Parts: sequence; C-alpha cells; structure tokens
Amino acid sequence: MKKQIAEFAYAYLICQKLKIEHQNPSGFMQPLFVPKWKWDSISMNFVGVLPKTVKGFDLIWVIVDRLTKSTHFIPIKTCMSVARLAEIYIEQIVRLNGIPSSIVSDWDPRFTSKF
Repeated sequence: MKKQIAEFAYAYLICQKLKIEHQNPSGFMQPLFVPKWKWDSISMNFVGVLPKTVKGFDLIWVIVDRLTKSTHFIPIKTCMSVARLAEIYIEQIVRLNGIPSSIVSDWDPRFTSKF
C-alpha cells in the first residue's frame, strides 16, 4: 500500500507542485512592530461567507487596533465594490479613530487591489 501511495503521489501533478523543493524559499519571518499609540496600526480581515441576514449581508469585516485590541465589526455584502468598501472604511473607522499609519491584512484581493 505504501508503494502504491508513493507512485500515485509521484505521478499526481498537484502533489509535485506542492513539494517543498519546487517552491521558492519564503525567507525569514519578521515580527511586527509594537504600535506607540492606539489606532495607529490596525489589522483587517474578512469573516465569511456566512448565511445572509435580512438586509443581505453575508460577510463581517473585522478591523482590530493592534495596540488595544479594540475592534470594529462591520457587516458587508460579498458583492460590494472596493470603492464602496473604502467609503465604509472612511465612515466607520477614519471618522472615529483617524487615519492609521500602517494596516496589516491578509492578501485578500480587495485589500491588494485599489483600496
């Protein structure tokens, strides 16, 4: 059975692409700096896709202050444009807390596009 699994993995293209020797080295991980003031550095992420609410929201946009760990939970729709997300960000976050000097996020296409 072990031989059959090894032969299958050797012939399967996805298994070959995922092998560590076929990937570029990722480099050393760097720690994030500790913010000096609240809402100076934030992190953002999306939680979902969730069941739709009555108003049609199916995602939660989580924005966290990295120093105090205080959060904003903003319900949004999956189909919202980046321009609309920027408007919501200004209405909900910048209005209350100002503009942060750094934003940490995952590599979601909404964050890496034109946000």
